Amino acid sequence: MKTLHTDVAVIGAGTAGLAAYRAARAAGKRALMIEGGPFGTTCARVGCMPSKLLIAAAEAAHSAAHTAPFGVHVEGTIRVNGREVMDRVRRERDRFVGFVLEGVENVPAEDKIPGYAKFVSDTVLRVDDAYEIQASSIVIATGSRPSVPPPFLALGDRLVVNDDVFNWEDLPKSVAVFGPGVIGLELGQALARLGVTVRVFGVSGSLGGLSDPAVRQRARRTFQEEFYLDPDARVLSTTRVGDQVEVRYVALDNTERTEVFDYALVATGRRPNVDQLGLENTSVVRDARGVPEFDRHTMQSGASSIFIAGDANADVPLLHEAADEGRIAGRNAALFPQIEPGLRRAQLGVVFSDPQIALVGASYARLPKNGYVTGEVDFGDQGRSRVMLKNKGMLHVYAEIGTGRFLGAEMIGPAAEHIGHLLAWAVQQDLTIAQMLDMPFYHPVVEEGLRTALRDAAAQLERHASQAALRTAA
Repeated sequence: MKTLHTDVAVIGAGTAGLAAYRAARAAGKRALMIEGGPFGTTCARVGCMPSKLLIAAAEAAHSAAHTAPFGVHVEGTIRVNGREVMDRVRRERDRFVGFVLEGVENVPAEDKIPGYAKFVSDTVLRVDDAYEIQASSIVIATGSRPSVPPPFLALGDRLVVNDDVFNWEDLPKSVAVFGPGVIGLELGQALARLGVTVRVFGVSGSLGGLSDPAVRQRARRTFQEEFYLDPDARVLSTTRVGDQVEVRYVALDNTERTEVFDYALVATGRRPNVDQLGLENTSVVRDARGVPEFDRHTMQSGASSIFIAGDANADVPLLHEAADEGRIAGRNAALFPQIEPGLRRAQLGVVFSDPQIALVGASYARLPKNGYVTGEVDFGDQGRSRVMLKNKGMLHVYAEIGTGRFLGAEMIGPAAEHIGHLLAWAVQQDLTIAQMLDMPFYHPVVEEGLRTALRDAAAQLERHASQAALRTAA
């Protein structure tokens, strides 16, 4: 076994791992990057990029089939060639992965250690039976993997996760989707628009990460107009029958049904890849999931020399967050024990469904009780949205009573990815509702709907201020 010495050891070569390695090197320290699986990021291989390719094909098919309301009539049948769709998805996916691998190739060969790492102590790693690495500090950036509930495992190769979908050579005829979170909702709708028979089943009413009851209910009704969706489903059984999956469930009309599908797509969440790291040999305190407890501003686990970044910490599993966390973790690992808080940006999440979903800043579930007002706009009558026949959805903005500070928003509607960015910038700059209303709004744009919601919030804040003044005077 070969012994190596380094300042920083980074476990994982995905988005967070690469960012951590580069930050440590930029701080002037020696760093090693350990990777047991294929190089490349979750986003490029099986996440955001290939899913958007499938969604783009689905949007093309949907748009072509829905031109009549504009007075534009496409004669004949819209034909979806599943093999051509999936061929483009795989080709472009591989192209994106190639860009990531170019970055990995720029890492000196002597800094890349192949194999699976396990902790021997806080500062010692064993990589397979080939290396023992002694490091001053260590960054865990091992990512995550799909979490599959045990009852589904009996479905064998009829069970697929999102990783598998992008390797399909053709589109199946039917798919049962379990889990209407970001992945399940995006892929479920895309497959339905491409002509696949889809049923989407959820539990506890959850949908796309929304926690605002009114926005979530609007989303539910909107998606149900297009494809079968039951976010609070009663699935009685899932059984492998030949080369298909039989699903017995209570339908939305309260009748019991049995259907067979080519596949069961299980999108019930992801699990941090920390269970095989030998963390029991370290001083870190772990939560109920086995994930090291850490400070999200420094990425440090307790007072140890161990840092954790990206999907491995199960905090905010998004690419831009992983990149930020990797930079913070890598720099602090290099500076240890003199660490410092890094920049954590305002939270922003987008679901690329149609209509899109955006979650910004403080979610409804995390708002201070009785300390806020909600401004609302319904996109049903919003001018530009009606022009484009995209007039579905609603936006709720939340503002703090007393200060008028903008706290966050939840939204389903047109251009949510763009409005979400504007709102995230406002959160990060600590803007008030009044300051946001002082910003320019062009006409006619979808963002005028945002102004309507902000004006609603401003009016409510003014009423609260007037009532407070009256109580003081009394």
